[in-house]
Amino acid sequence: MRVVPFGDDAVLVELDDLAQVRVLDDTVRAARREGALAQVVDQVPAARTLLLRGVGAVDHAGLAAAVRALGVPSGASPEVAAVPPVELAVTYDGPDLDEVAALTGLPAREVVERHAAATYTVAFGGFMPGFAYLVGLDPALRVPRRASPRERVPAGSVAIADEFSAVYPAATPGGWRLLGRCDQPLWDVDRRPPALLAPGTHVRFVEAGR
Repeated sequence: MRVVPFGDDAVLVELDDLAQVRVLDDTVRAARREGALAQVVDQVPAARTLLLRGVGAVDHAGLAAAVRALGVPSGASPEVAAVPPVELAVTYDGPDLDEVAALTGLPAREVVERHAAATYTVAFGGFMPGFAYLVGLDPALRVPRRASPRERVPAGSVAIADEFSAVYPAATPGGWRLLGRCDQPLWDVDRRPPALLAPGTHVRFVEAGR
């Protein structure tokens, strides 16, 4: 674990992998609920880092020491309150479904069943508002990104790439493999908060019509 200043109002915690980020992110949230880490008002996980932000100038050395005192993350995340997962209805008719079946050696029907059987967790936010990287994908479904990204991926596209699944909140170029589509908006500026899927949220995909 490496903790470095990140401007006047934050520190950046650098970790070895996403698993460590997830554990530390949950640990920090639990500590904040108990009144610890009073300087921290916001935390932003990413693939290998966790940004801890305060209001105004923070005591970088003091905050770094408090984070290090939590220990290098290992093992399971601390217990959190049981919250029902967000369920997203999916029509599995994506243009890459047959290609994913060929790459994995599974029938297309089994690809759908395996994708819908998992419970996912939002690991961190992505490259556009409302985009959430979901971990928990069945290892049998891990496939690389497309060699040539599409110029336009429709909003609501349900996709997989490497160890992640995701739903595209808006139309954008993208290289993930598209399995289906979801009509539920993931980003709505009139909703509070605007993002449906915050880090730590559990997600289930439910096949539409079943």
